[in-house]
Amino acid sequence: MLIFAMMLGLVSDAISEKVDSLRKGKSEVIESNHILILGWSDKLGSLLKQLAIANQSVGGGVVVVLAERDKEEMELDITKLEFDFMGTSVICRSGSPLIMADLKKVSVSKARAIIVLATDGNADQSDARALRVVLSLIGVKEGLRGHVVVEMSDLDNEQLVKLVGGELVETVVAHDVIGRLMIQCALQPGLAQIWEDILGFDSAEFYIKRWPQLDGKRFEDVLISFPNAVPCGVKISAEGGRIRLNPDDDYMLKEGDEVLVVAEDDDTYAPGRLPQVLEAFLAPGSELWMFNEVATKDREKKLIDGGLDLTGLENIKLVHREGNAVIRRHLESLPLETFDSILILADESLEDSVVHSDSRSLATLLLIRDIQSKRLPYRESKVTQIRQAGYSHSSWIREMQQASDKSIIISEILDSRTRNLVSVSKISDYVLSNELVSMALAMVAEDKQINRVLEELFAEEGNELYIRPAEFYLYDQEELCFYEIMLRGRKRNEIVIGYRLASAERAVINPPDKGIRKKWSLGDVFIVIAQE
Repeated sequence: MLIFAMMLGLVSDAISEKVDSLRKGKSEVIESNHILILGWSDKLGSLLKQLAIANQSVGGGVVVVLAERDKEEMELDITKLEFDFMGTSVICRSGSPLIMADLKKVSVSKARAIIVLATDGNADQSDARALRVVLSLIGVKEGLRGHVVVEMSDLDNEQLVKLVGGELVETVVAHDVIGRLMIQCALQPGLAQIWEDILGFDSAEFYIKRWPQLDGKRFEDVLISFPNAVPCGVKISAEGGRIRLNPDDDYMLKEGDEVLVVAEDDDTYAPGRLPQVLEAFLAPGSELWMFNEVATKDREKKLIDGGLDLTGLENIKLVHREGNAVIRRHLESLPLETFDSILILADESLEDSVVHSDSRSLATLLLIRDIQSKRLPYRESKVTQIRQAGYSHSSWIREMQQASDKSIIISEILDSRTRNLVSVSKISDYVLSNELVSMALAMVAEDKQINRVLEELFAEEGNELYIRPAEFYLYDQEELCFYEIMLRGRKRNEIVIGYRLASAERAVINPPDKGIRKKWSLGDVFIVIAQE
């Protein structure tokens, strides 16, 4: 009995130890062809959402998360997302990506893509850690099956990571992406929603595929060969796989060339029969006003450290003002009614607290719109009508909406829940930082080639997304099919990828029924890829 009791105790201890190991996430992941995420940040929730949507068409996939947190805490936080993962399994493991044993525990060598998330806090420290993680990944003896997508915090550190990682590594510089998007969206109202649609997997996105039957065809013919997709460029085999956006109509597809398209999913499109149809951003003389609590004497140093050449500014003049953006009297000292565009940036000192940062941005937005609405030239003529009707919430919102017609406000929003508060009132366009960066990371994880496309579209030179008025392509009430509009766009060296009707709130990217004629109005707009 004594011997039996001792054996039972040993077995019980062994089982308890094993269960405890499983509970704490110390067991090995027996998976292959999975996506591995190294690290934990506020972007993880939206990143998991995008990866789940991407895997929906194949019945779901496996995503493994390795972070220096307790496994049970990670699983609890993921459960709180209240999102349907549509068949995708999320496995959490506790450990460090800098320790080789922990990397082997998550089958790093068998992953089809590895995403390295930036840590919250200091940008240089975050990038230094990312560099060490890349070095650890390169040191895996079994080698890596997939590519590595690294989220960087500072553009200056990007080259070092690329130097170490070589062709294995693709980088996404979060702040640089958001900064360029905010500029583009400030100049073109409505562009934020279009970028959200293209970057997200629940709408139309970029895909690259080879179609041998298109060899020998001119790009002009290829453009209208896909009923369920819009060709945007060509991956040219003879140029080492370089992706050329918006190529010339006369470019002839050759053996090995692949076609870049905007489509709903990678299995929803194929070529068919040809349809039978017929500073860089700103203008010279612009002013950029900078309003924040940083002392004017310290700003030049910060701007120079950030890579800005103050002596090279030709198109814009910098105007400095000091103040707190959530104090009304400080904002009232600015000529807010005269600006064409206003950018509200997330305060870097509060970025660790997403809710606090968004609350501040939202307060600034509401104060600016209220001040603008009271300075509208037709304010006096309408004040009597408002007093007679009595004050109401809707009249206050209506005044702010009228102010939004006079100038564009782009708000950098970190939390998707704040977006709903902003979008309900329709008083601001917005840039959803964390979600857009997560979308870009997920897209590059699914296909590393897409990073070349995003880099060009985000850059100040080359092809970009533009919103064009209908009068560029048609007459009022003219009856045309979308194919015909695409061909008219080619006369302007543009690729028309979608439209937004005057009566609609959202744009349609890669519209269905491209061959069906319909009447268009001059209030409609078209979304194009073009080079200025």
